[in-house]
Amino acid sequence: MSSSISSHLATAAPRVLVVDGSRVVRQLITRVLQAELPDVEVVGCDSGVAAQLLLFSGVFDFITIALRLPDMDGLELARFVRESAPQAYVPIVVVSGDVDDRLHRRALGEHVTDYFDKALGFHALAEFIRGYVRPEDTAEGEVLYVEDSRVVALATRRMLEKIGLTVRHVISVEDALAVLETARAQGRVGADVVLTDVSLKGELTGGDLLERIRGEFGYGKGRLPVLVMTGDENPANQAALIKAGANDLVEKPVDEKLLITKLLFQLRVARHLRKHSCDA
Repeated sequence: MSSSISSHLATAAPRVLVVDGSRVVRQLITRVLQAELPDVEVVGCDSGVAAQLLLFSGVFDFITIALRLPDMDGLELARFVRESAPQAYVPIVVVSGDVDDRLHRRALGEHVTDYFDKALGFHALAEFIRGYVRPEDTAEGEVLYVEDSRVVALATRRMLEKIGLTVRHVISVEDALAVLETARAQGRVGADVVLTDVSLKGELTGGDLLERIRGEFGYGKGRLPVLVMTGDENPANQAALIKAGANDLVEKPVDEKLLITKLLFQLRVARHLRKHSCDA
């Protein structure tokens, strides 16, 4: 699946699926995206069922979903996407102006990548999407990277450092927690994003690290994104990682373009959320 998606990203114009019951909203999003990303293909539909049919016709690079659709809840459609290859890892963003409790708390469930507030404007949404479908050649940010294989770690570090990211590599969850503890004592988070393998030497796994970050440290997906690398193709195990708070999964062996694309996307999402929080 990774190779098919990366091949699509490399050879085709970006495709964005916009699912919203309002024709006006669909037109606005389409107009802004086409202005900001001239070669983008925007496909709009007004219902969950129509979206499900479109998802069987090909791969999309990004999906926006209204929280309330005429025929189903937007989160129900997000769950369908996650369970439907080859769309399992595509970023899904709820675009809504709703301020009900579940959105205010960002309690959107494990199937949604994040929430985008319509109040920020559709131009901001276009920039938000650009980060995924047109990732930067260079980037800034600190990656806390947890991998116990020196060979894999060296190759992955080169991928990340090549585009300008700062990588702090540790070989165990215990070491990663020590880094985060020290940073917290100094009033810092300790990294802009965490990239961790699942199976690691020591008593703790990447899943344990994920649970500690979301639970003990209380860092949400926007505050400290976590990407989990896994060679486990079991859908139940993958779903468990997403449910535990992983922003996304990267299948092993790692595809360089897919890893970089996912990592930069999460960095941009986190920066956007932090900026909006500060502005508020």
